[in-house]
Amino acid sequence: MAFRATGGGEPGRGPRFDAPVPPGGYLWWYFDGVSDCGRHAVTVIAFVGSVFSPYYAWSGRQDPENHVAINVALYSAGRPRWAMTERGRAALNRSGASFRVGPSSLRWDDAGGLTLDFDEIALPFPGAGWLPGRIRGTIRLVPRGVTGTVFDIDDRGAHRWWPIAPAAGIEVDLAQGGPSWRGHGYLDSNWGVEPLETGFRRWDWARGRLADGRTAILYDASCRSGTRRELALCIGSDGTIEQRTLPVARTLGRGTWGVERFMHADGKGDARVVRALEDGPFYTRAIVESRIWGEPVTAMHETFSGDRFARPLVKAMLPFRMPRRSGRA
Repeated sequence: MAFRATGGGEPGRGPRFDAPVPPGGYLWWYFDGVSDCGRHAVTVIAFVGSVFSPYYAWSGRQDPENHVAINVALYSAGRPRWAMTERGRAALNRSGASFRVGPSSLRWDDAGGLTLDFDEIALPFPGAGWLPGRIRGTIRLVPRGVTGTVFDIDDRGAHRWWPIAPAAGIEVDLAQGGPSWRGHGYLDSNWGVEPLETGFRRWDWARGRLADGRTAILYDASCRSGTRRELALCIGSDGTIEQRTLPVARTLGRGTWGVERFMHADGKGDARVVRALEDGPFYTRAIVESRIWGEPVTAMHETFSGDRFARPLVKAMLPFRMPRRSGRA
């Protein structure tokens, strides 16, 4: 399997942070978490070939390792914090078990846990204050199991996805930037040989916990070729995967920038946004409620619009959210 050699890790074992990325390609590791009380959430994405980077696009995408970042987003009531500083090759140090970009680093240990130590500058944006601020702390994610299956999410095998740890415990300990908390989390990896907007017009993705502890993951992708790729997975805490029928798509309405969002629900069910986390010109993230396979589910949800991201004007807006720094810092 090509992903086993050149993607985000070794299925059934864990991520490998030294996996090669071809020119024009990308690789990321994503994890998220929601607090037990439901008031706090976090998402983290570590990029090689920063796929949403205008700098990578403008450079011709020839050197993925010269466009790296660790994106940290903290969502606490009244004060979300969002940091994504792109850095170059001089700031990157990665091995099989560790990944460092500037002042922040990820490591996968022998016990099968993932630890992020981060020290980043969160940029101002509406709802988070109008001045930059430091966010600093440690996040520990401990999977309950690691899956052994990788999926194509397009129709040509150019984009692949591995749900590494669909269920995990998470501990967020912040020195600066918000409260500390405990909750449940999730870890996956995506890898591709071309830009996302080349392969996809759009997608909707969601992951939620079922009552028996299993995880429901829904992927509904519209490929640039006109075909549609659907995945509906029910994954046990031990990593066993059962493929099911994707429920009916229900509209969540449009975001502030006009991005159309869909969540899936049973035939007589409905879906709604509980809390918007990100609302941009080509991407939205939210906590949603739906009814899946006969039971109510609260899920982390995202919508990506490749059509919008392909527009030069949208890329020109992105440096305001993701600055680039040269050097080792």
